[in-house]
Amino acid sequence: MLKIFTPIRKGLKKSFDNIRNEQLKNNLLQAIPFWIGSVITGIFAVMYAHIFAWGEKLLALILNWHDWMIFMIAPIGFVLSWWLVKEFAPYAKGSGIPQVMAAVELANPKEHTKIRSLLSLKIIFFKILSSVILVIGGGAVGREGPTIQIAGSIFRKVNEYLPDWWPKISKKNMIMTGAAAGLAAAFNTPLGGIVFAVEELSKTHINYFKTALFTAVIIAGLTAQTLAGSYLYLGYPKTHDVSLMVMFPIVLVAGVSGILASQLSVMMLAMNNWKKKNLTTDKANVIFLVICALFIACIAYFINREILGSGKEIMQRVLFTHNKHEEWYVPVLRMLGPALSFTSGGAGGIFAPALAAGASIGSVISGVIHLTQNETNVVILGGMVAFLTGITRAPFTSAIIVLEMTDRHSLIFHLMLAGMISSIASILVSRHSLYDVIKVNFLHEIRNQDRNETF
Repeated sequence: MLKIFTPIRKGLKKSFDNIRNEQLKNNLLQAIPFWIGSVITGIFAVMYAHIFAWGEKLLALILNWHDWMIFMIAPIGFVLSWWLVKEFAPYAKGSGIPQVMAAVELANPKEHTKIRSLLSLKIIFFKILSSVILVIGGGAVGREGPTIQIAGSIFRKVNEYLPDWWPKISKKNMIMTGAAAGLAAAFNTPLGGIVFAVEELSKTHINYFKTALFTAVIIAGLTAQTLAGSYLYLGYPKTHDVSLMVMFPIVLVAGVSGILASQLSVMMLAMNNWKKKNLTTDKANVIFLVICALFIACIAYFINREILGSGKEIMQRVLFTHNKHEEWYVPVLRMLGPALSFTSGGAGGIFAPALAAGASIGSVISGVIHLTQNETNVVILGGMVAFLTGITRAPFTSAIIVLEMTDRHSLIFHLMLAGMISSIASILVSRHSLYDVIKVNFLHEIRNQDRNETF
C-alpha cells in the first residue's frame, strides 16, 4: 500500500519545495490532510447513508411480503451482527462516539499507538456491515454515531499516511475534526458538527484547530451535498403562529424526556454490566441475543412495527401529517427497542433512535393536553432535543442538530430551553452520560490489555 503512494509523495515534495514563502507553504501543508479527510468522509457518509437506507427498505419489503418473517430475520440479524464485531473488530460495537472520545484521550505521546484498535480501516468495514445487518434484522439503531467513528478512522488514517517530511499534525485535532466532519455529513448539519466537537470532544482550546475544524466541516458537508443533493434530514415542519405559552408544555416534555433518556442510559449500562458478568461464553451470548430478537419480533408482529429501525418514519409522520398523536405505549417501545439493540454487541448508533423516542414523547403529551398542530410540532421538536440531550448531555449540540435538520431557526430559544431543562432533569437520575461511562470502560479495557501484553 505504501509503495503506491511513494511517487505521489515525491511529486508533492518537489512541488512544495518550489514555494518560497515558508509560512504559506507550512499553512498549506497543514491544511491539505484535513481537506483530503473531509472529502473522503463526505463520500463515505453518503455511501453509508444509502446502504443503511437500503437495509431499512429491505426490512420493510420483507415484512410487507410476509410479516411473520420477522421471527426468522431478527435472530439471524442480531446474532450475525454481534458475531462479526466479536470476531473481527471488537471496538466496532455500539455507537462509535465513545470510541472516538476514548481515542481523543489516548492521543498523547505515551498512548497514541493504542488508538488503532478504536479507529482503523477494519473498523470502518465492520461498522458498516454489522450495523446494516442489525437494522435488516429489526434492530432499533441509527447510522449517525457510526458515521462519526468512520470519519475519525478516515482522518486518523490520512494522518498516518503523511510522509516524514510533512509538518507534524496533532492526532487529537485530526480525530476531533474528523468526528465533527462525520456528524456534519451524516445529518447535513455543519453547525451541529462544530458544536459537537467543542461541547462533547474538545478539552483543547479551540483556537489551536478552529480553522481546520471549520474548513473540514464545510468540505465534508459540501461533498455530501454534491453526491446526495442539498437536503434536510427531516424537512420543514409548520411551526408558525405559536404563542409563547407553548414554552410550558416544552418544559414538561423536556423534563420527562430528560428523565426517561437518563433512565434508558442507566438501564443499558446495567444490561452491559450484567452481560459481562453472566454471559461468559459464546453459547450464552447467542441464546441471549436470540431471546432479545424474538422479544422484539413479538412486539413488532403483535403490537406495533414502529419498534423497528432508526425511527425516522415516526419523526416524519408526526411532524408532517395529520396523524400526530402516538399511543401512550409507543415511547416505551422506542426506548425498549434501542435498549435491546444497542446492548446486543453489534454496531449501531443511538442518535436517530433517541430523536424518535423524544418525538414520540412530545407527540403523546401534546395529544393529552390538546395542542394545535403547529404547537404539537414545536413540542415534538423540543422532545427530540430533550431526549438526545438526556443521552449525550450535550444540550447545545442537540438543539443545533434539530434546528439545522428542520431549518426552524425561529425556534432557537425553544429548542435551547428544551435542551437545558433536559440536561438538569437527567442529572436527577445519573450524573454521567452514557457515552462518558462507555468511554471510560473502553479506556480501562485498552490500558489493561497493554499491561497484560507487557507482562
